[in-house]
Amino acid sequence: MWTRKRDDSQTRAKRRELLAQLSGPVRRFMATEVGGAGLLLVAVIVALVWANSPWSDEYESLWTTEASMSIGDAVLSMDLGHWVSDGLMALFFFVIGLEVRYELSVGELRERRRVVIPIVGAIGGMAIPALLYLLIAPGGEAANGWGVVIGTDTAFMLGALAVVGPTFQTQLRIFLLALTVIDDIVAVSVIGFVYSGSIRVLPLIAMFVLCAAAVVLSRRGVWRAAPYVAVVLALWLATLQAGLHASIAGMLGGLLVPAYAPVREAVEKAAKNVRAFKQSPMADVGMTARVGLTRAVSVNERLQTILHPWTSYVIVPVFALANAGVDLRGGVLGEALTSPVTWAVVAGLVLGKPLGVGLSAVLATRLNIGHLPRGVSAEHVFGGAALSGIGFTISLLIARLAFEDEILRDEATVGVLLAAVLATLLGWVMFHAAAVLRGQSEADLPRFLDRPVDPEVDHIRGPVDAPLTLVEYADFECPFCARATGTALELRKRFGDDLRYVFRHLPLPDVHPYAELAAHAAVAADEQGRFWEMHDLLFVHQDELQYEDLAGYAADLGMDVEKFLRDLDDDKTAARVRADVVSAEASGARGTPTFFIDDRRHTGPFDAETLAHELLASTGRAHRQD
Repeated sequence: MWTRKRDDSQTRAKRRELLAQLSGPVRRFMATEVGGAGLLLVAVIVALVWANSPWSDEYESLWTTEASMSIGDAVLSMDLGHWVSDGLMALFFFVIGLEVRYELSVGELRERRRVVIPIVGAIGGMAIPALLYLLIAPGGEAANGWGVVIGTDTAFMLGALAVVGPTFQTQLRIFLLALTVIDDIVAVSVIGFVYSGSIRVLPLIAMFVLCAAAVVLSRRGVWRAAPYVAVVLALWLATLQAGLHASIAGMLGGLLVPAYAPVREAVEKAAKNVRAFKQSPMADVGMTARVGLTRAVSVNERLQTILHPWTSYVIVPVFALANAGVDLRGGVLGEALTSPVTWAVVAGLVLGKPLGVGLSAVLATRLNIGHLPRGVSAEHVFGGAALSGIGFTISLLIARLAFEDEILRDEATVGVLLAAVLATLLGWVMFHAAAVLRGQSEADLPRFLDRPVDPEVDHIRGPVDAPLTLVEYADFECPFCARATGTALELRKRFGDDLRYVFRHLPLPDVHPYAELAAHAAVAADEQGRFWEMHDLLFVHQDELQYEDLAGYAADLGMDVEKFLRDLDDDKTAARVRADVVSAEASGARGTPTFFIDDRRHTGPFDAETLAHELLASTGRAHRQD
């Protein structure tokens, strides 16, 4: 009985960890997109059943029903099918644009070394499928469907990855998200410029003006969402009038909404305002606190938080409901399964994607053009590439635009649906083979502490034999590390002698220019038994960490300054800091702060309450392991 409970608790813990491993907008994206994939599948089934039922005429007539909006003499009229593809899907692509801008500004695409392989893989994953399609499909109008096989449905792909992929898959997921970002940009460009009608000049000029207006809003630091929403809405209308597909407006609008990492001063001001409201719960104080909290988060992230659930749980399923309903009666299914268009789509998505993405990414890695994320093998790349053959949303949208012939459109739709099933099965086979034959059951960073806590080496605050252990990799310029935010002090007050807090150095010189020097200063102070006093001073004076500042702090602490300065430049000091950095990399710590509860890397929020909860939970894990 106990063994069964233990297994269930471990399963729940794995599920929690899978969702906790990505933070910020990417984590919210995962929570909504993976959950929305199930609803999307339901919508596909409903559409197919409805289109093949006695009520199929009602299905067709629903989406051809006209709906209009008018203000004065201005009228915008489309049938419901076009409202979905040109209206709701514009909002879908707006959210994609927001994600792309965030990743370019502060996410995985801000560093060239991380984006090279996804770019190469994305290019191969579009070129090879398109070529395969053109080789198999007949000429004429059928050839126009090459765009059907270039896209990937991120929601479906991530949902399938959660089911058939490795147990821990953070690094692979990051790689695939970067891949689909590039994929989406190209797919939207193809939709906008290849499958749009004739272009009208004046609305096109209006589009450029509106894009410039959005840039001005960003440059002037406008933090309210309403002005950006107004500009994007006007851009959508101008795009429709210009004759371009509305997806262009969505993607451009999202790309123009600024994203930035939280600024320490803004976060501290927001926290101060919240404390003021707690002490004085008055309406005006509360409004000030709300404004402060809003300004501390970029408008890009706020819009993503609001819109992601709508796109995942409403817009994409409605689009599937409107476009997946193919009437397969009267021999249509048999004809589709013998049609070269159907199999051209299947070949492009199921064979072209893994070959294009996988071979391109692996070859680029072998040629040292870039490198795969740590923990991701070539086998994982091919498995993820197979899942990228789930083209669904993008593919159905392009099929609707590429073919005027309804028969060709239905054949392409059948191909897309069939490819989604086959791509998922192929992905499962590849991941299963990697796990069984190569022992590669995880595609993630290391999750456990590489070097055990050593009282002879590590900086420890609290009893060395305390039952609870919290290890933090940090640097002295990190604004959100435990000492800077007060988290460490709060935890020590809460647990007292039951907690040992271990500080390890992880200076990030690329973003914190004096962090490495400050780490050396702390180690030099440790030579005179004053590490923690220096540690506290360095965090108090995070903006004053130059050489002369450090010498002044040593003097203030009554240390032998000459010895301190000698130790500061000593090779042994540098080696001590490097040892912590090597340990951090081997333990999966890539940024600061990174916490370990006992020997397990903590993922997700790192406020005092969350860490306290995890520390208490760790005692339960230890008991179960015993």
